[in-house]
Amino acid sequence: MPKETFDLRAIAVGAYGPSLLYGVSTGAILPVIALTARDLGADLATAALVITLSGIGSLVTNVPATLIATRFGERTALVGAALWCAAAMFLALAAPTLPVFAAAVFMVGMAGAVFGLARQSYLTEAVPPHFRARALSTLGGVTRIGVFVGPFAAALAMRPLGLDGAYWVGGVASLAAAALSWRVAELPSRGRVTPSVQSPIEAALAPPAPPAPTVRSVLRSHVRVFVTVGIGVLLIAAVRATRQAVLPLWAENIGLDASTTALIYGLSGAIDMLIFYPSGKIMDTKGRRWIAVPCMIIMGSALTLLPLTGDSIGLLLVALLIGFGNGIGSGIVMTLGADLSPSPGRPQFLGVWRLLTDMGTMGGPALLSLVTAVATLSAGIWATAVLGFLGAGVLWYWIPRAAPGSAEPAAPRR
Repeated sequence: MPKETFDLRAIAVGAYGPSLLYGVSTGAILPVIALTARDLGADLATAALVITLSGIGSLVTNVPATLIATRFGERTALVGAALWCAAAMFLALAAPTLPVFAAAVFMVGMAGAVFGLARQSYLTEAVPPHFRARALSTLGGVTRIGVFVGPFAAALAMRPLGLDGAYWVGGVASLAAAALSWRVAELPSRGRVTPSVQSPIEAALAPPAPPAPTVRSVLRSHVRVFVTVGIGVLLIAAVRATRQAVLPLWAENIGLDASTTALIYGLSGAIDMLIFYPSGKIMDTKGRRWIAVPCMIIMGSALTLLPLTGDSIGLLLVALLIGFGNGIGSGIVMTLGADLSPSPGRPQFLGVWRLLTDMGTMGGPALLSLVTAVATLSAGIWATAVLGFLGAGVLWYWIPRAAPGSAEPAAPRR
């Protein structure tokens, strides 16, 4: 039976515009959080701790975010999260003390959890399964473009305003994301349904409505998915988070200056954000394994080679390989979550899914730090490479082979 036609451009502005602006907002403040903390009296260790508060805020809000999306709908959740992020930006801008600034950074993480879950849940419902990977990989790519542009916008604003300029960019971009999110059409499933008129006898004989899904019930019914494919996406997140740290660390280790390091890092990011749509098309036509497994193998191989480099050329080539590996995996975590999530119960499932990825995001750099402290930086990087190869094996074995067609893809193998 022919697949239904779908034009991604029909929802492009409403679906991707807020994500682009939200990426600009968070990207604008990433380079200056530590600097602001230092200006407010933090030492180096405390400044590093303040940076992690955004990730901690996201981690602890993933499950509560499901309640917001379920109760109020995805559109309202997007608007509320963007407004909360804007409030956090302006609080950071006016923060008189370090604890107040730390609370603002934590709020940014909270907003990110709600915004991320709502936009993923919205696209999963709005896009047919056979187009899902292209839609979600584009979402990942657009967000990365926003995060890439954010620091440049902040740099322009900081010329006349100093560090405050970054938070002004973040606040204004968040408000713009909220305004654009308000224009997004609410999903039909979230609209108000007019109850049918029933007689007392019909009401008495009608079967009881099934209980609404909860995080606990979804976790119980899908525990096998979480401990199989879920472990795979946790490993993806761990490798992705660690790759952002190892490039500047190894550049410093081999004696490169800051400008050369920034250029190499930027070129790696450029490759990363330019190849999202072709990978989404491959996932839709060939299957998710055709991207998930190569993504991890390429990043694992690049991390294996990284400690063997000793100059800027070698580091650049490895950085480009890392960017390519990560770039082809754009949207893979969201796509797998969308494929395996139930309906009803999708927001609850995705909340747990995002919790797993946040655990990986925090656990990967922690492993790098631990192994580096015990042994060497090279050993820490190689330990991360092992996570990449392990993730490739887990994903190859557990991801269903077939691409989704007109129906939902099959569950992972038993």
